[in-house]
Amino acid sequence: MIQPKKNWIPVPIPAPDKVQALGEALKVTKNPYFLQLLVSRGIETFDQAKAFMLPSLDLLHDPFLMKDMDVAVERLGLALENGEKILIYGDYDVDGTTSVALVYGYLTEMLGADCDYYIPDRYSEGYGVSQAGVQFAADNGYSLLISLDCGIKAHEKVAWCHEQGIDFIVCDHHLPDETLPNALAVLDPKRTDCGYPFKELTGCGVGFKLLSAFAQANDLEMEPLWDRLDLLACSIAADMVPILDENRIFAYWGLQKLGTSPSPGLDYLLQKASKKAPIQISDIVFSISPIINAAGRMDHAHGAVKLLLASDLTEAQMMAESVIQQNLDRRVVEKEIVQQALAMFSENTFLQKAKSTVLFQAGWHKGVVGIVASKIQEVYFRPTIILTESLGQIVGSARSVKGFDIHHALEQSADLLEQFGGHTHAAGLHLKPENLEAFIARFEELVQAGIPDGKIKADLSLDVSLPMESITLGFYDNLLTRLSPYGPGNMLPNFHSENLYLTKAPFIMKEDHLKLMIGLHPSQTMFEAVGFGIRKDFYEGLMEAYEQQKPIELVYHVEVNEFRGQRNLQMRILDISQSKK
Repeated sequence: MIQPKKNWIPVPIPAPDKVQALGEALKVTKNPYFLQLLVSRGIETFDQAKAFMLPSLDLLHDPFLMKDMDVAVERLGLALENGEKILIYGDYDVDGTTSVALVYGYLTEMLGADCDYYIPDRYSEGYGVSQAGVQFAADNGYSLLISLDCGIKAHEKVAWCHEQGIDFIVCDHHLPDETLPNALAVLDPKRTDCGYPFKELTGCGVGFKLLSAFAQANDLEMEPLWDRLDLLACSIAADMVPILDENRIFAYWGLQKLGTSPSPGLDYLLQKASKKAPIQISDIVFSISPIINAAGRMDHAHGAVKLLLASDLTEAQMMAESVIQQNLDRRVVEKEIVQQALAMFSENTFLQKAKSTVLFQAGWHKGVVGIVASKIQEVYFRPTIILTESLGQIVGSARSVKGFDIHHALEQSADLLEQFGGHTHAAGLHLKPENLEAFIARFEELVQAGIPDGKIKADLSLDVSLPMESITLGFYDNLLTRLSPYGPGNMLPNFHSENLYLTKAPFIMKEDHLKLMIGLHPSQTMFEAVGFGIRKDFYEGLMEAYEQQKPIELVYHVEVNEFRGQRNLQMRILDISQSKK
């Protein structure tokens, strides 16, 4: 008997009159399933559909709606007019490094600014604005510091800069404290007193809005900013922000840029990954982001910024070699730590009975504990914290599951922590070694109280129950692709089909992957279906279903497999169940 691994949650079927009205407006009447997808995502009129499927740069919000934008633009203009030295300060992840490349590149190339950039060292300085960073600004005569993707909680560092005569402009997108840092300007749409219409920009997005406001105020052409949308698209994909509103517009045009004329650094990475137009958000997530992130994880993120700023492919290749090698090294280290963590779990009776997973090993690489936490959380699907030792403290990353606010749990453990930060599903933390055991016990108590009894399973939404006959290349090419770019807020549709038969025995691909031949009858193959990492969970049940000709149900994505010039539809399996009939 095949049991699904997740809780299947059908999306409510939209009202038929809304589906019919939208179909008539769009002149799409032959495929109601596409219309159901649109209506269930809040798209009910022609104008909404047009704005969604043909995002326009004309629909971007006025940057001066952001609180303090007028002050920031005036101060930037004064610095440029007087030839002041400007320091661009960014974080070491993809959002931070693309922010720096975008703002620094524009200011130096287009405006001739006397400008430099600073990225903190993950290991010696940690996240955010560091004392070493602001000391660098003071020692080298910078009179204006612009932070990107960080700074919203840098109260002490901003105050220190003020004492040194350095003006500070914060460009951040993280949730601020009740009190803002005393900077000259604080650009953050999540400020409670900020009326900016869209709250989910990336740090790179806030930096882009600063530059667009400056261009608008000084009657400058916008084309040089549009040429940098590929960087902004990378920040949106990597930071997993909702791809809605402005982010959808930025991502749409940024992906177009990546597919036609990307900046040399990104062009080289796409070529190395054999990615060609049309470029998808998933291409950034899996092929570009890990390489850019690896620089800051394994060494220093300066290497990633230099790659993103490369002026041609030759320079990009030179910059990319070390960053690509760092990503390969990261994979090796990550795999070793995941294996060690899984072994520790299997040997620990407390963990096996617990509802949380907290693992500590002093020698684990600090730069990959966040990735490891995500992978361990995926295996056991429960709140997970992976910890290592750094500079005499225990440091690590936390990942949660739906329904459990891990940041709130850390707040409730604040007396045992030196520092922490993050959001509902992911966070970082520091604590003293002597508090580790007490913290593990406290965290388990909080998880026990916060998660109901019973086995925890991930939810899997079923967007549309789709008859197999409706899955055609025309459906994919003419309709599904028009909903892209896909990502948070507009996920790739999860289709559901039932009463399907295996027309051949399940085929084991390398490692734990399976390929299935699927049809409406045991003797008629209609599609190939591939499932990655599902052999352990489903192979025996699928063999039984094949041998006894029992029908199954699938939840899947529809995708195109291209091989030797041939394009064929296939199903990407998300979960499997025995059919009820």
